[in-house]
Amino acid sequence: MKYNFNEVPCRKDVGSAKWRGMYAINPNVSEDVIPFSVADMEFYNAPALVEGLKKYLDEPIFGYTGPTERYYDAVINYMAKYHNYKIEKDWIVEIGGIVPALFHLVSSLTNMNDGVIIMKPVYYPFTMAIERSGRKVENVSLIEKDGKYTINFEELEKVAKLETTTCMILCNPHNPIGRVWTKEELMKIGDICLENNLTLISDDIHFDFVMKGYEHNVITTLKEEYAKNTVVCTAPSKSFNLGGVQVSNIIIQNEELRNKFKEHLNNIACWGINTFAYKTCEIVYNECRDWLEELLEVLENNKKLVEDYIREHCPQIKVCPLEGTYLMWLDCRALNLSHEELEKLMIENELYLDEGYIFGDEGKGFERINIACPPESLLKGLERFKNAIK
Repeated sequence: MKYNFNEVPCRKDVGSAKWRGMYAINPNVSEDVIPFSVADMEFYNAPALVEGLKKYLDEPIFGYTGPTERYYDAVINYMAKYHNYKIEKDWIVEIGGIVPALFHLVSSLTNMNDGVIIMKPVYYPFTMAIERSGRKVENVSLIEKDGKYTINFEELEKVAKLETTTCMILCNPHNPIGRVWTKEELMKIGDICLENNLTLISDDIHFDFVMKGYEHNVITTLKEEYAKNTVVCTAPSKSFNLGGVQVSNIIIQNEELRNKFKEHLNNIACWGINTFAYKTCEIVYNECRDWLEELLEVLENNKKLVEDYIREHCPQIKVCPLEGTYLMWLDCRALNLSHEELEKLMIENELYLDEGYIFGDEGKGFERINIACPPESLLKGLERFKNAIK
């Protein structure tokens, strides 16, 4: 391989939220232990990004900065080339992260006490964005059977028809279960939202991480009408390990929705992103795709490593099929432990995962493991997992 995906960067004292969380639980954690929790990677960033930012540092001006034509072109070309998603410059609203965007979108596109649909188990900031904005969570739990998750469309239609329901937040690929929704599933969702006049917020942050044999589709590419009521949330942060840079592109074709969102941001003085965020996004979208392609091969191999290891050494644990993201969902319910006991067992064996219950009650008894790390580190973690189970 051209790039180094076999070495873990030292992140102990550099402010990493993921590592700080681990050391907060256990200040004396063993030297070769890494956390498998927060969704960022234990890899070095793409060399082209590092070199590009070094060159940018040679420029002597870092004043107030807005998006350049180069920035817009990078985003537009990347979406078209790799996601068959043809967008225009005016549709892009840049903001420092999709999680803040979700909070702002819910606040600007719905009213107090409105119902917002989500499908748990799901990324927990969805719930936070709804509840902390004074809106009501309308949960349509996913249906799980033998480790495979599907959407309860009967319940979704029922909740969508409620007079107080005005919005839905979709996760595609879905975090934490790893589903990549099919065209048919997405069109059912899109049609339900249109028929019931719901605003659809689609979080596609993991859209570059699709395993072989699966296909991701941005929902607005499937039917032109979906763009009337849909907001698509994109970012280079997951794809290129840039969580700390805080750059995302919220794409809103509908001018009325876009203006509501932008007016809300203006009213709270949330104006654009920092100069390095603009440049970082431009560099990775233009120059780092080959790094990402190699990374995808590493993740495919890591996925198989987890599946094979668990099957051989921990057969009572079910590994949910990973279609997208780099986060695997492990069903540990056969251990007959409470979620508190399961968490304690993991920590006692120096396993720092994301506990399933944080994604909703539907996640109790599950563990989410981040496989974006060198295979050797992943194998050591699996060995500790085996010992914990035994």
